[in-house]
Amino acid sequence: MPKIKIAIAGIGNCCSSLVQGIYYYKNVKNGDELVPGLMHNVIGDYKISDIEVVAAFDIDERKVGKDLSEAIFALPNCTEIFCKNVPNMDVKVKMGPIMDGVAAHMADYPEDKRFVVAKKKPINVAGELKKTSAQILLNYMPVGSQKATEYYAQVALDANCAFINCMPVFICSEKKWEKKFKEKGIPCIGDDIKAQIGATITHRVLANLYEKRGVKLERTYQLNVGGNTDFLNMLDQARLKSKKISKTEAVQSQLAEPLHEDNIHIGPSDYIPWLKDNKICYIRMEGKKFGDVKTTIDLKLSVEDSPNSAGCVIDAIRLAKLAIDRGVGGDLISSSSYFMKHPARQFTDDKAREMVDDFIAGKRER
Repeated sequence: MPKIKIAIAGIGNCCSSLVQGIYYYKNVKNGDELVPGLMHNVIGDYKISDIEVVAAFDIDERKVGKDLSEAIFALPNCTEIFCKNVPNMDVKVKMGPIMDGVAAHMADYPEDKRFVVAKKKPINVAGELKKTSAQILLNYMPVGSQKATEYYAQVALDANCAFINCMPVFICSEKKWEKKFKEKGIPCIGDDIKAQIGATITHRVLANLYEKRGVKLERTYQLNVGGNTDFLNMLDQARLKSKKISKTEAVQSQLAEPLHEDNIHIGPSDYIPWLKDNKICYIRMEGKKFGDVKTTIDLKLSVEDSPNSAGCVIDAIRLAKLAIDRGVGGDLISSSSYFMKHPARQFTDDKAREMVDDFIAGKRER
């Protein structure tokens, strides 16, 4: 099979886990057998080893100019290293535009915990995508980077690249942007990546369980703490508007009657540096079952954040390539609903998984 050529904007923890995963699973044999850690071993005819990173963009002086194999382990990255032997990839990280990608309050924290902006001129990203023949661009901008995310969405369009928006700035779920991708016949998947087993997917499944079992959910919250740059960035409440919308709608969509805003709270809570890339989530759900008798769930979930993301992106990449091969443009409804918190259309996760498998088998999206 030909390689799936991808470009990555934002060489943080999520990128590190994804690149490590590409090499960790490179020797997995072609077949339909269950492989621990993967939702799909093969998608269409594409194995994980068919994915090739051809371009990378960042703004941190410890990453720009370095080979991607080195940059993924550079500070302030702090995710777990599960594949140490990533070979030289012959992909130098290029300087991207800063725009609104760096929150001002980060300057108050030690350099090993925050971004350190390189004193270099941004390159022509669209030109680099064309030069490297990139087919898919992944967006890993920090939460709150509205302008930067829109910039990368536009350069994907300019370079005829599929776009996978892993962050909570609404592109694929926004009509005006989705229309642009559809008109150019370019697929996009978004917005805001779910985890394999994380806070949102767990909360969604429990909310759906309440609904299916006739239990009336009355109040719920989800609080998350962590110690990576994502949580440091999100200390700026002004950057959280779309993130809160994305996470809240992901849960509300599972209920026949959405909760009043006073009875649902979902969002990041605090930054605890020593947690590093480990995220700890607290979920509480209060409801009434048969006879209006009260029932309560209190749950604590502890996960390494970035491998959780990579476990979904590794499939989204191959689904985007299937769409390219089939000439499908615009938002991939099945992939967006299964892998993203804020798709244009919400389904239960069981239904979304069924839709993804149907798409893999060749069924039309619409």
